[in-house]
Amino acid sequence: MSVTFEISPGGALHGTLRMPGDKSVSHRSVMLGALAEGITEVDGFLEGADSLATLAAFEAMGIAVEHPEPGRLVIHGRGLDGLQSPASPLDLGNSGTSMRLLSGLLAGQRFDSTLIGDASLSGRPMRRVTDPLTQMGARIDSTAKGTAPLHIHGNQPLHGIDYALPVASAQIKSALLLAGLYASGTTRITEPAPTRDHTERMLTALGAEVVRDGASVVLNGRPPLRGTALTVPADISSAAFFLVGASIAPGSDLHLPGVGINTTRTGIIDIPRPMGASIELENRHTQGGEPVADVHIQGQQLHGIDIPEALVPLAIDEFPVLFVAAACAEGITTLRGA
Repeated sequence: MSVTFEISPGGALHGTLRMPGDKSVSHRSVMLGALAEGITEVDGFLEGADSLATLAAFEAMGIAVEHPEPGRLVIHGRGLDGLQSPASPLDLGNSGTSMRLLSGLLAGQRFDSTLIGDASLSGRPMRRVTDPLTQMGARIDSTAKGTAPLHIHGNQPLHGIDYALPVASAQIKSALLLAGLYASGTTRITEPAPTRDHTERMLTALGAEVVRDGASVVLNGRPPLRGTALTVPADISSAAFFLVGASIAPGSDLHLPGVGINTTRTGIIDIPRPMGASIELENRHTQGGEPVADVHIQGQQLHGIDIPEALVPLAIDEFPVLFVAAACAEGITTLRGA
């Protein structure tokens, strides 16, 4: 039996819409808040399955977290050496970010730990993370295929390394930086292309000295981290759908307040603009080390462009919705280098 779907134009988009909190920043707020001395208050935390898996893992390692209302956390940090051995494996569900970043963080602990996940996460490759961590002195056992469960041995002295990422990956970079917190000497990571720098920004907000040296990120081991107030920006990836919707619907006038405009993720803004989109960034400011702005979009007729290759890494997660904009634009839009 066939099924027929009828799609009708929905009209213009008007009003003000608050996006959910950024997932990448939510993960890191829990991890680094737990490692800081004192209290870290988090507003805008994303109440999604992945970030809640990270939260549960740290609660299982002895971190007290108050949850007074949705989106708000009060994390009682215990310092770099304050985590406790969990009573059972840490189940991270489907969160690859949690597993990869925790691999680095737990490599420097005094206790053994095991990371597990669902069937999907258990099939994802982890050697791109575990191999450089091994170079730092970590001992991590995985399956013969290099997948989870990951058994991380404690009491392993870590040392800083100078590591060139074979592929651009914010998760691998972040895992090595988190291990670098516990390493002797200096950890230097060189990227083949820019990746999200949420970890570096939040480490700096908590008091660590993170140096950007060209394509490299440099961190000295055991910096003191101090609890602070963090506001998680609205997620630019979630905003992308409404941003494109308002751009292609004539007569639209939409405001998206408090959106994170981290320069490593603004392709969803920088690509539609030369297509003719009216996207203005208002009330620019910084919160928790992250650049934030209110995004104002008005509907316009778009036209096709050759997307600059330099912008491709900045919109790698948003191309499906950008293709909708391209389909509604006059002329041809060409993407290369993705």
